[in-house]
Amino acid sequence: MPGTMRAMRLHRHGLLSRDFQGLQLETIAIPEPAQGEVLIKIAFCGICHTEIDEIENRAPPSSLPMTLGHQVVGTVVAQGAGCRLEMLGKTVGVAWIFSACGKCKQCLQGLENLCGDFLASGRDRPGGYAEYMTAAEAFIHEIPPTMPAVQAAPLLCAGAVGYRALRLSGLQTGESLGLTGFGSSGRLVLQMSRFLFPDSPLYVFARSAQERDLALELGAQWAGDTREQPPCPLNAVIDTTPVWLPVLSALAVLAPGGRLIINAIGKESGDQNLLTSLDYARHLWREKSIKTVANVTRADVRSLLALASRIPLAPKIVEYRLDQALEGLLAIKSGNITGAGVLRLDTVQISPRRANSTM
Repeated sequence: MPGTMRAMRLHRHGLLSRDFQGLQLETIAIPEPAQGEVLIKIAFCGICHTEIDEIENRAPPSSLPMTLGHQVVGTVVAQGAGCRLEMLGKTVGVAWIFSACGKCKQCLQGLENLCGDFLASGRDRPGGYAEYMTAAEAFIHEIPPTMPAVQAAPLLCAGAVGYRALRLSGLQTGESLGLTGFGSSGRLVLQMSRFLFPDSPLYVFARSAQERDLALELGAQWAGDTREQPPCPLNAVIDTTPVWLPVLSALAVLAPGGRLIINAIGKESGDQNLLTSLDYARHLWREKSIKTVANVTRADVRSLLALASRIPLAPKIVEYRLDQALEGLLAIKSGNITGAGVLRLDTVQISPRRANSTM
């Protein structure tokens, strides 16, 4: 498909700041779908903390430059050879899982998120901070026709990985659930929990009064600061923060047999020294357990999209233009955002020229 497009590409790693120059808006060639791939004209791409981890080298891309972005919604405009389904014209989503081998022990057990050949959108293959992208036909997801495309974008990661975290928590009806960190994923998990476990009390730990007020508005029984003591011990806590303090604080408030689920692709090192205060009797004893969330499966994404339609989930959206991606990332890093950041690309006009550079 001849032509060029705009893409926001990472050229080098560094500390994300307003002066960071490693993320550049460029004009490059529109990619062509390979065997078994489709070409997607992107309408929206969610902004995720994982992109900050990629920029700051905690989850580095497999090569540079790399087009970031893994919460992608758009329209299939071309299909490569070997595609089995007629997807042209359909609205689809692309999540963090770009592909997995499908043959290893993990894949055959339904754990393709742990596949040794797992490839991630926007990390191992060019992602959605662009006007077009290619994706494996077998790993795209049809967006329900009743779901607004812009609201579907954050569901593909914040929603899907939150759904996986909730499932891994083993929560039973009536058990108490804590959420530490109340960003996009935490807000979605709270709404899922209220729907799936209506008798389970929900407790939210958040660093800002604005986030705590929002948690109460969304149905939490209690909201406090990260270090605060909740009214009762908790059966499970899901941590969605990039730092270590919430891990220690959550372990301290778990009930005997309680479960901590850490939903993060990496942790920053700034407060890692707090781990030296880990106390076995207070934080770990009495059969408390810790589990981490690693990636998502296609089943997670598709189950979440179906659940989102039933609830329905309607995340609050804060829109940015493609050239404002850095602004959106900084808002997430600072916590100065009360919705899910989403890049809007569906109004962009594409140049008819073919660029010399490629994806």
